[in-house]
Amino acid sequence: MKQTANTNKRVVILGASPKTERYSWQAFQLLEKYGYEPIPVHPAHDIIGGRTVCHSLDDIEGAIDTVTLYVNPSVVEEQTANILKLHPRRVIMNPGSEHLLSKKKMEEAGIEVQMACSLVLLKTGQF
Repeated sequence: MKQTANTNKRVVILGASPKTERYSWQAFQLLEKYGYEPIPVHPAHDIIGGRTVCHSLDDIEGAIDTVTLYVNPSVVEEQTANILKLHPRRVIMNPGSEHLLSKKKMEEAGIEVQMACSLVLLKTGQF
């Protein structure tokens, strides 16, 4: 299912999970609480937090402000071309998702890359 909108508050969560103990779930909850539109992406889930899950980054249309990564570096490497197609303003590589070659490619494409924790950024007003 394609999701479309044009707002600078759209945040893709690559590696979203319905498991409440996961950091990606906590980020989903905080993003909603602070007025962002979280777009969960995971190939194996259909609904997370009452929202339809995109099974692929290719399912997303329209402007994206941020992609926050909750996947291992090998998945980041595999998905770099798809992230570049989305051309978000920013990508956040949460701890454990860092991939330096992907970071370089994104920065060369004009995308801001932060190696940071989305939860900390949200809770401290730096998101």
